Amino acid sequence: MNRLDHSRSPRRGTEDAPARIVVLASGSGTLFQALLDAAKDDYPARIAALVTDRECTAEQRAREHGVPVERIMPADHATREAWNSALAAAVHQHSPDLVVTAGFMRILGESFLRACNTRIVNSHPALLPSFPGAHAVRDALAHGVRITGTTVHLVDDGVDTGPILAQEAVPVMPGEAEPELHERIKEVERRLLIEVVADVVTRGVVIDGRKAMIP
Repeated sequence: MNRLDHSRSPRRGTEDAPARIVVLASGSGTLFQALLDAAKDDYPARIAALVTDRECTAEQRAREHGVPVERIMPADHATREAWNSALAAAVHQHSPDLVVTAGFMRILGESFLRACNTRIVNSHPALLPSFPGAHAVRDALAHGVRITGTTVHLVDDGVDTGPILAQEAVPVMPGEAEPELHERIKEVERRLLIEVVADVVTRGVVIDGRKAMIP
């Protein structure tokens, strides 16, 4: 059951008054870099802050672009609930219109989702609902699929279970290994995430049961 209230849309961003985005990341930050690069041009959103759960390359990318960095490590908090509260506080202080999880390797708790009080968008390297979780590319290859891809979806309190905003297929080449396939998926993933974020902040999202539509 989806317990997250998706009724609130981000304010409408424009090139003259871009929406504020807080990005959550855990790794190399290539999706984060794609958003940074898009924001240099005529784009309806700007990166207000990066929030991480560990030391990672994404932090270096943020500092090189003058983006504030907040590191909220689970080990520094006594409970998962306390970490979720600290994470929500770190995000809230940057007043985001939209939160984007871009390679963030943690499940966001229901308390964080309630406290965040804005839409959260995630990018996943598979065609959901197939192959959720941290090893989507590996799992797709192990299953022997001929087509995989990427999904951009809203975040709820499940594992990659939120309403889908957009998907794009990527064919699996014969004999292809996980690193090569993952890199080809990432190329599509970066472009699709940029497009969907722009659509969400300019046009909003309408929820109808399991369906998420950008009008």
